Amino acid sequence: MIETRRVLVMLASFCGVMALPVVCQAQGYPDRAIRFIVPFAPGGSTDFLARMLGQKFTEAWKQQIIVDNRGGGGGTIGAALASSSPPDGYTIVLTAISHATAAGIYKKLPYDLTKDLQAVSLIATQPNVLAVHPSLPVKTTKEFIALAKSKPGELAYSTTGNGSAQHLMGELFKAQGKVDIIHVPYKGTAPALTALIAGHVSSSIQPLINAAPNAKSGRIRLLALTGAERSPVVPEVPTMMESGLPQFNVVAWYGVHAPSGTPKSAIDKINAEMTRTLNLVEIKEQLNRGGLDPSPNSPDQFAKFVEAEVVRWKKVIADAGIKGD
Repeated sequence: MIETRRVLVMLASFCGVMALPVVCQAQGYPDRAIRFIVPFAPGGSTDFLARMLGQKFTEAWKQQIIVDNRGGGGGTIGAALASSSPPDGYTIVLTAISHATAAGIYKKLPYDLTKDLQAVSLIATQPNVLAVHPSLPVKTTKEFIALAKSKPGELAYSTTGNGSAQHLMGELFKAQGKVDIIHVPYKGTAPALTALIAGHVSSSIQPLINAAPNAKSGRIRLLALTGAERSPVVPEVPTMMESGLPQFNVVAWYGVHAPSGTPKSAIDKINAEMTRTLNLVEIKEQLNRGGLDPSPNSPDQFAKFVEAEVVRWKKVIADAGIKGD
């Protein structure tokens, strides 16, 4: 009996020693630099968000967050790189609405957004707005829909490009409003907005941050926000849901994913630091000035949100007959 007890004690001690490195590793994370892949070119909203978060993470953890811009393919090249990286907690990637739409646009992707990448948290959302040229004789979305129905195929709307989030929002508007308006793609937000201001197109789906100053100067008119709530930037502008399209609730969004299989302890620690950072007053104010609404949530909530986005946009893309590579 004594010998048996001695063996059991030895086994328990051995198991405790073997488990110690795992515990220490979890408690010591991160103990080296973390790569933050941004699958877009430097200088845009995604780059700004990654560097803002990276600075706060570095200050809190005393470990460098290295922002790695890997643009191309509408964000899919950087996402593919992240999906094939070691799932050890030392690689994360910034994701956006374009990653959800890509799942429906591209015939073949080297990764599955909902399987090969693991949701960490939503960062922020950004409302878009339906805007028209001031010469158009409409002041509400209902009036715009009525005018479009009276002139099928004559009115046009500009966006940031074929297959872009703004394009898909426009197609969703056409489907829900039952109107026939022509899509005119441009290479970026600025040229699409310039085309509207110049009167080359009668309407446009634009990020609110870009559209609001031009509306205040009278160069364009705002009809409705695409999200579920009004914005303090333009409190007088109603939402699409208030304007006769009760199912229209769409925002651009940004989040963070990690390679699938990343330890839960690492995911939870990144999520907690993101939540803390995004709830700081100065960060909220900084994001609000850029037209962004900080929206941290749990990994499970973000995963369900992304899954719903993929399903939603696949249907819009299929119904509109949009083709990708």
